[in-house]
Amino acid sequence: ENPEKWSPQIEGAKIISPTDYFANPEYQESKTYKVINLCKSHQYQSLGYYVSLLAGARSHKVIPEIATLQDFRFPSLIKDDAEEWDDLIHNSLKEVQDNKVIIHILFGQVENPKYARLGNLLFNLYQVPVIQASFAKKEKWQLTNLKPVHVQELANGSKKALEEALQFYVAGKRVVRKKYERKKYDLAILMSPEDATPPSNPRAIQKFIAAGEKYGFNIEVITKNDFGKLVQFDALFIRETTNVNHYTYRFAKKAEAEGLVVIDDANSILKCTNKVYLHELLTSNKIAVPKSFILRKDAQQLPEDFKFPVVIKQPDGSFSKGVKKVANEQELKDTLKELFQKSELLIAQQFIPTSYDWRVGVINNQVLYVCRYFMAQNHWQIVDWKKNGQHREGKSETIAASDAPKALIDTALKATSLIGTSLYGVDIKEIDGKFYVIEVNDNPNIDSGVEDKVLKNKLYHKIMESFTEKLQKK
Repeated sequence: ENPEKWSPQIEGAKIISPTDYFANPEYQESKTYKVINLCKSHQYQSLGYYVSLLAGARSHKVIPEIATLQDFRFPSLIKDDAEEWDDLIHNSLKEVQDNKVIIHILFGQVENPKYARLGNLLFNLYQVPVIQASFAKKEKWQLTNLKPVHVQELANGSKKALEEALQFYVAGKRVVRKKYERKKYDLAILMSPEDATPPSNPRAIQKFIAAGEKYGFNIEVITKNDFGKLVQFDALFIRETTNVNHYTYRFAKKAEAEGLVVIDDANSILKCTNKVYLHELLTSNKIAVPKSFILRKDAQQLPEDFKFPVVIKQPDGSFSKGVKKVANEQELKDTLKELFQKSELLIAQQFIPTSYDWRVGVINNQVLYVCRYFMAQNHWQIVDWKKNGQHREGKSETIAASDAPKALIDTALKATSLIGTSLYGVDIKEIDGKFYVIEVNDNPNIDSGVEDKVLKNKLYHKIMESFTEKLQKK
């Protein structure tokens, strides 16, 4: 409400009043603004409430959003969420001597570094500039209250800390990358250090970064702990194994809601990670697939014309996991008992033995690469997973798209056109010159030294070019 009381030296930001935001045509006509709502109150029908409400109507990225403010009206929901963080709360507060503690979280930052992970988590989940979290210890530490607060409610000296946190939040990575010139766009690459089979190896990630900088992107590699930073970016590139029941899907949904261009987008994750959906999509559009049948938990009998061996697939398996080959009735019975614990539906597919599978990489309805992935030694799949969690992969061979069979390319493009214009990898088997789609992956491998063998750095440029085209259309 009083811009003159704030430091004017926040690089990259204007400090304005609610009145200016409501009435100035500049803020009414453009959708490109990111709004940080620091009004004194966010209560229903207050000035702060209307700033967030109108920001949403104007398609501006805003914190806090109206939906977030509504969450604070139902404290029981927040406390229910907190039960999922018991270990983090305990580990953060285990050395506290008192039975109560209050933590102020300023744009995800806290004064005591021991509470840093806890503060970061709360800001990621409840994106409000200043949050007050109260904890009490009975048998164990529990979150007792969580509320948004204004700077006037903070102790003396916190105003400077808030301005520093605000500066860091607005500047983002530019705080630590001052030697780089300001680029046109900000791109986040989501990765996980724990991902045992990431879709891109470290060398490929470096090549994505180099290509992105040539196309006018500032690029930052982020992890699952950076959910609250999504509002700072223009685009998100997910380079870890995706699933609907996983934070990668939540990242995609949140980024899209904030207006970011996302690869892989939430719709593609939803469609591609479920083999039951893919089976119906492909067959209903007359795309050849291996002979398949959907098994229900209450109807586990295979059709009489199915001959062993048969492949049984868990709907959301990835990297050859959740896929079993059965050679007889007893193996089928044991496998169904195991996999039906995780899903009400399974896919049964006639086994088609081949020495390799084709994969066609596609982005924006254009072929990106064509590979042959050979089966792992003495195994029927490309990846041979061991009981100890280790795995062994077969050889690979990348060829120019122009040298690939036309029917292969046509099949791949037809399959991906049913899903979207994102980045896909289509797995295809070839039998007697006919091509059968095994699955469409929303998060295909792009490893340096494999998929980029033909196009080399141009492959990474094509992906960044796709991001640029999508951003220019927004």
